[in-house]
Amino acid sequence: MRVELIAVPYDSGRRGERMGAGPERIIEAGLGSRLLEAGHQAQVRIVEAPPESWRAEIRTAFDLAEGVALAVADAVGGDRFPLVLSGNCTPAALGCIAALRRWPTVFWFDAHGDFNTPDTTIGGFLDGMALATSTGRCWPHLSTAIPGFEPVREESVALLGARDLDPLEAVALDASAIRRVRPEELRSRLPAVLREMHGDSRPAYLHLDLDVLDPGEGRINSYSAPGGLSLTGTAWAIGAIADAVPLGAAALTALDPSVDPSGRGLEAALTLGVAIVDAAARQRAGSVRTPR
Repeated sequence: MRVELIAVPYDSGRRGERMGAGPERIIEAGLGSRLLEAGHQAQVRIVEAPPESWRAEIRTAFDLAEGVALAVADAVGGDRFPLVLSGNCTPAALGCIAALRRWPTVFWFDAHGDFNTPDTTIGGFLDGMALATSTGRCWPHLSTAIPGFEPVREESVALLGARDLDPLEAVALDASAIRRVRPEELRSRLPAVLREMHGDSRPAYLHLDLDVLDPGEGRINSYSAPGGLSLTGTAWAIGAIADAVPLGAAALTALDPSVDPSGRGLEAALTLGVAIVDAAARQRAGSVRTPR
């Protein structure tokens, strides 16, 4: 399968720093070569912030989201599977959702809910609002300015592996229509969630914030939290999702190489990147099946 690796090397508006160093590190470590060994052809595209735009966390995130939307749409139009490698979740998610249009179903792997708003956040981190923005709960004017973007319906979202939530964020999630799959119930609950969402012909966006993994699998970033998913469990879930719903685009986010001296987090990113593409390729070959 032909693949477009779309790198967004920014964290909070800063290029190549902290989690912004992750995308190009994943590419340098040989994701393209591993995909080739698995029978796929990959090309790389870098999304840069507009040179005339002042760097600011909020503005730059939405500038980058527009760049991601254009890159993903171009990949899809060229029959290439788009795999976004991003420092932050917000540009990747908003860009992919905008490019896929038609309110895609969303499978959101994350240690965190990313469901804060400016009124509930404790830390003030924009990326902690990525899923809330994707569902229209905040930043509506900036997000709808992205060509093609429309908020995703909450009932079309599954949040997998989240366990580190702010208090008001947890209240908002409990009151929402988002389906939640906690780490300890991944294998028992995900099949039921997939049955509920099966039959929807809309493309799915698979969002994989790598800190969904338990730190024992490798340190991903400074926000990593205990009690997460195993590498094998996450790969299993990716395959199960691809067996049930059509994958339109995917993203790997949030790897900070500076907190990963062992390289295990990087290795996990490479492994899961190949797992996503393999699953999408199987699907395109016609092996999508109803989940059991």
